[in-house]
Amino acid sequence: MNKIKIYVLLACLWAVSALQAQNFGSEAMRKLQMAEFAISHFYVDKVDEDKLVEEAIIKMLAQLDPHSTYSDAEEVKKMNEPLQGNFEGIGVQFQMIEDTLLVVQPVSNGPSEKVGILAGDRIVAVNDSAIAGVKMSTEDIMKRLRGPKGSKVNLTIVRRGVQDPLLFTVKRDKIPILSLDASYMIQPKTGYIRINRFGATTAEEFKKAMTSLQKQGMKDLILDLQGNGGGYLNAAIDLANEFLGQKELIVYTEGRTAKRSDFYAKGNGDFRNGRLIILVDEYTASASEIVSGAVQDWDRGIIVGRRSFGKGLVQRPIDLPDGSMIRLTIARYYTPSGRSIQKPYDSTVDYNKDLIERFNHGELMNADSIHFPDSLKAQTKKLGRTVYGGGGIMPDYFVPIDTTLYTDYHRNLVAKGAVIKFTMLFIEGHRKELKNKYKKFESFDEKFVVDDDMLATLKEIGEKEGVKFNEEQYQKSLPLIKTQLKALIARDLWDMNEYFRVMNTTNESIQKALEILNSDEYQKKLK
Repeated sequence: MNKIKIYVLLACLWAVSALQAQNFGSEAMRKLQMAEFAISHFYVDKVDEDKLVEEAIIKMLAQLDPHSTYSDAEEVKKMNEPLQGNFEGIGVQFQMIEDTLLVVQPVSNGPSEKVGILAGDRIVAVNDSAIAGVKMSTEDIMKRLRGPKGSKVNLTIVRRGVQDPLLFTVKRDKIPILSLDASYMIQPKTGYIRINRFGATTAEEFKKAMTSLQKQGMKDLILDLQGNGGGYLNAAIDLANEFLGQKELIVYTEGRTAKRSDFYAKGNGDFRNGRLIILVDEYTASASEIVSGAVQDWDRGIIVGRRSFGKGLVQRPIDLPDGSMIRLTIARYYTPSGRSIQKPYDSTVDYNKDLIERFNHGELMNADSIHFPDSLKAQTKKLGRTVYGGGGIMPDYFVPIDTTLYTDYHRNLVAKGAVIKFTMLFIEGHRKELKNKYKKFESFDEKFVVDDDMLATLKEIGEKEGVKFNEEQYQKSLPLIKTQLKALIARDLWDMNEYFRVMNTTNESIQKALEILNSDEYQKKLK
């Protein structure tokens, strides 16, 4: 009887094989399907077919390139949220302090602000379930706070100066995720805009910020793409369109089966004439490189910083029936001059170590450490300047990474959470006083000083968190520590815009950009 069953299964196997031979021309495909059929039906123990298939997909993609990836259904949802421009929840920025959720800021006009939740409030329970003092992960807390638009959640809050806990019922809503970190006039006639990702709302946010700055007298723009890892291709095209003339090529894509697709500027952008400087660094990637490459190739602006990451592969999302997804590389993108920005990926291990290697051989400190073969040369479209492909966007002006202020002591203060913890405790104890003293950020920026008492408290918190004090390293990092503390306090009193207004005073690339604009360097470079 058992023999009959086996023969029947074998017959089924070969029948499946024959059917697949009609549907798929690939012998490799038939081989894979037969292997999965055989394992699921004949293997000595019961197997999890879903897990088996997932592992096979992951292993297959690993043979291709570093950016062809598989994501399960939950990962897909998390991955899409920052790019889609919103999620549904209660609308608060928070930090975990000693197992308690501390509200840094309620989102402006969000559901929490509407019911009266304030910065400095501690959320101790969600729907009668305690979240304080129970060692709950941040992810688990977020699951409890997020939920479908229109649903309600009960929050128990402890507020400084109020004896009894407060109960709030918050109606969840869509919460915007902004692409812009900051936009302000960095000097008379010069605006500054920082974009952290390219999402669905990026172009809209940029236009709004730019219009506001132009009303304040902006003639020149510093666009900060440092640390921007990319996002949607269309968002990059829409942004580049703001700077380029009609029918000027922004980018083109081409692959083995993907025919060449050209993307052109419409010529209706709102910043086609003013001086433009784009800031990049080793973490600037993908969509950010499309914008930077287009601006550089058309001699439209000046690129300042360090060689960008070098991601020039186009992924197509392929949705699978269970909500999971494959992101498959189908083409390369090329700048208007024909440059491929993708860095080599012969070895995934070497690819992942690339930034470390850049540091080790001195590229991040010295532009002379970077060498490109002549085969990677290209010329810009209007002035015929020499530019290079084959691994990121090379800036027109190199700015070395600043290593003078960074020490192990400072790094450990940050890593162990001492800096954030100090800031939260300081704000909690002085929020009312600071708000009364500094009605506007400009007054705070001019007059607020991180004093010795604050620094002593920071050192104490550091010691408690296991960060051993080092006088030499402390003195070396002191200017950075002071700036960072002031910036974080500004963020908690106002928003991210004010954080960057403080931090940017120590950013060497920004200082270089201002130097170029305030001299004749810009005209010399693009004459």
